[in-house]
Amino acid sequence: MLWNTVYMDRALAELCAQGYPVLVEDVPRLSPFVRHHISIDGHYSFHLPDLGGSHRPLRDPDAEDDA
Repeated sequence: MLWNTVYMDRALAELCAQGYPVLVEDVPRLSPFVRHHISIDGHYSFHLPDLGGSHRPLRDPDAEDDA
């Protein structure tokens, strides 16, 4: 969920930078937990690899979905 939170924050910042109308009252309703790839049961590891201080690029909203 931490990973999702970081990238959701980056995506919101990018949308704001591009002038997209992000409503501040909608932001608290966002949840990094509402994702199909997160399971509440199972094994969890919090040993994060060294990512070299960089992030993966954000998804292109104009690209076709993988699903």
